[in-house]
Amino acid sequence: MVNVVRQGSLGATRTCPHCKAVVLQSANVCPGCQHHLRFNVANSEPQAAGHSAMRLEGSIQHPNRGPCEYCVVVSITNEQGEKIARHVVGVGALSAGERHKYSFSVEVIPARGSGGVKR
Repeated sequence: MVNVVRQGSLGATRTCPHCKAVVLQSANVCPGCQHHLRFNVANSEPQAAGHSAMRLEGSIQHPNRGPCEYCVVVSITNEQGEKIARHVVGVGALSAGERHKYSFSVEVIPARGSGGVKR
């Protein structure tokens, strides 16, 4: 089940014109490509600083048992266990002796205005 959010309400989204990622409508900078999204004077107020609510880091290494591939999947569920989103964020292969590092973070940012999340 996906949250239905009205345009201009808390949690509203838009597409980054640079990388095409879905970002919060209130974002000044895309969290994916880090390009600026707001340049005009009306929206030039600095965005309130957020905090990292969670950060995980780790690595995977080739198991030395022949060729291997990997798929990185992120899923989000609500308190009732209902799936909100599930996305493949990357795929690839590892050669013998190769290691890839990964990090995952959730940033919590104070909302700019009032309004509730519409479900």
